[in-house]
Amino acid sequence: MTQSILPLDIQVLQQAIAWAREQPIWFCTVLKTWGSAPRSPGALMVANGAGAWCGSLSGGCVEESFLNELAAGRWREPSQVVTYGDGGLTPDTALPCGGRLDVLVEYLPAQPQTVDMLQTLLSALQGGNAVKKRLTLPDACRELIPIACGAHPQVEYCSPQISIWYSAPPRLIIAGWSVVAEFCVTFACAVGFEVVVCEPRSDFLAQLDGKLPEGVRLVRRMPAVYLETEGCHAHTAIVALTHDARMDDLTIMEAVNTPAFYIGAMGSARNSDKRRERLVRSGGLDEPALARLHAPVGVAIGSKTPAEIALSVMADVVAHKNRLATILADPDQLSHQHDLAAK
Repeated sequence: MTQSILPLDIQVLQQAIAWAREQPIWFCTVLKTWGSAPRSPGALMVANGAGAWCGSLSGGCVEESFLNELAAGRWREPSQVVTYGDGGLTPDTALPCGGRLDVLVEYLPAQPQTVDMLQTLLSALQGGNAVKKRLTLPDACRELIPIACGAHPQVEYCSPQISIWYSAPPRLIIAGWSVVAEFCVTFACAVGFEVVVCEPRSDFLAQLDGKLPEGVRLVRRMPAVYLETEGCHAHTAIVALTHDARMDDLTIMEAVNTPAFYIGAMGSARNSDKRRERLVRSGGLDEPALARLHAPVGVAIGSKTPAEIALSVMADVVAHKNRLATILADPDQLSHQHDLAAK
């Protein structure tokens, strides 16, 4: 059985598409925040004319006010920016620390072009081609620009120009539970990764009870089976952290068939050399495939404890994630990275 919680912004886009097939919608994006804000730039909400809504702009501070203004006939321009807090509309509940919130509100008619645009944005968040949406207030968006995955701002707002980036969040697939994996989950969630834990072993599943943060997906299957059936997008890191050769080797053999930007396996240098021999002998992996493997996984920080090992793993994963845009734009750099990984 698989536990799955869809990210809120994906839920918003799915609901927006369903409504936009039959009725106009108001598609909202947080542009800027000042002070302590419950939702960050790029966060989404959608509403319809009946007052139904999905998503959140502020964790509940402004939503009722927004819906009341919408019912009163506000926000019929194709695009407009609404400010809540200091110098703007008064929210239902005071924003924390005297905060302020700028929200892009797009009025989208019920037509095929609206559905097509929303489906493109949804595909980007689900791991398809990343895009940048660009518009000029108060006009409708007429430009979706394909971009490479990787580090980029979420929003750029310099009135009347607005650019918003849509791409899948970085994903970490943890192949098998261990005490190191537990710390990796904590660190990965803290730096904004979507986390999937694959663990089929009953003894280890018992240890997981109450240890996974909200939003972490638990897949009760062999990691290799999960990768074979569901695959992953290019903004994914896969780490095998069990010391169980059967699980780790099978994971790697399947991971090299994916576009994951990082594949790592825990173990000493000696054990890693033995693993490479097995992967060639039993798995049929060639040198280009082996070159994608980071083993021993992580950066050399002299780590001894499980928390330190997890820190070294996530430091290496984040370093490669932040170089991803450059690597994807220049395949020669990817080859060079693989050469370095093989040394």
